Amino acid sequence: MPNSNPHIIAVSNQKGGVGKTTTAINLGTALAAVGCKVLIIDLDSQGNASTGLGIFPENRALTTYDLLLGEALLKDVSQETPVPGLFVAPSTVDLSSADVDLVEDNNRVLRLRNALNSQESLDCAFDYILIDCPPSLNLLTINAMVAAKSVLVPLQCEFFALEGLSQLMLTVREVRQSLNPGLDLHGVVLTMYDKRNNLSRQVEEDVRNNLGDLVYETTIPRNIRLSEAPSHSIPALIYDHRSAGAIAYQKLAAELLRRMNDPIALNERLIG
Repeated sequence: MPNSNPHIIAVSNQKGGVGKTTTAINLGTALAAVGCKVLIIDLDSQGNASTGLGIFPENRALTTYDLLLGEALLKDVSQETPVPGLFVAPSTVDLSSADVDLVEDNNRVLRLRNALNSQESLDCAFDYILIDCPPSLNLLTINAMVAAKSVLVPLQCEFFALEGLSQLMLTVREVRQSLNPGLDLHGVVLTMYDKRNNLSRQVEEDVRNNLGDLVYETTIPRNIRLSEAPSHSIPALIYDHRSAGAIAYQKLAAELLRRMNDPIALNERLIG
C-alpha cells in the first residue's frame, strides 16, 4: 500500500548513454506492476523520461522546473502515465537554466528535498520515487542526492566503464558527509550487456571484482526492444513484455525489493 515515507532513489551516472532513463522508466513500470505506487521525477532538461512515458511537451504545463523554483507543488506537477500506478513529474528545456536561476539562493541544493518533504508532497503517498538525473554532476544531480535515500548507478559494459565511477562515489560520500547523512550507494546495475561479447564479460568480471556485492546480480542486456520502446512513448515492459530487456527489468525490480530488506554490507567501506 502507498505510504507517506517513500524510498527515494536517484538514478545517476554523469556519463550519458548508459541507460539511466531506460532504467528509471522500466524499473518504475516493474515496481508499479507488483502493486507499488511509483513516481518518476524527470530531472533532465532533455525530458526523455517524460516523452518515454507518453507525456509530450504540449502537456507539460507544470514541470520539475516549477517544483524546484517553488512555483508548484508535487501534486500539481505529477501526471498519471499509461501505466497504472506509475506517475511522472515531467521536465522541459527550462530546467537547463536552474543553475543560473538559483545561483543566489544559499539553499539551492536543498530545493528538491524541501519540495518532497512538504506535507502536500507527503500526502501524495508514493511507495517509490525514482529520480532520473542528468548526465552530469551539476546542481540538479546534487539536489537529487540530497533528496534521495540511495543512489542507483547504471553502468554500461564498455572499456571505460569504471572511469568516472570513482568521481560519482566521491560525490556521494561528500553529499553524505555534508548534506544527507542517510544517503546510501544502493547498487550498480550493469547495462547494455552482451554475453556473446568478450569485452562485456571482461567488464563484468572487473566491476564485480572491484565492487563485489554492490553490483546487482541482474544484468540488463543490449536489446532492440529496449531501444525501440521510447519511439512509441511506452516502457519496454508494455511494448514487449516477453523481450529479454523487459524480463531483465522485472528481475531487477524483484532484486531491488529483496535488497530493500538487506542493506549492502560494503556500503560503509565504499562510501563511509
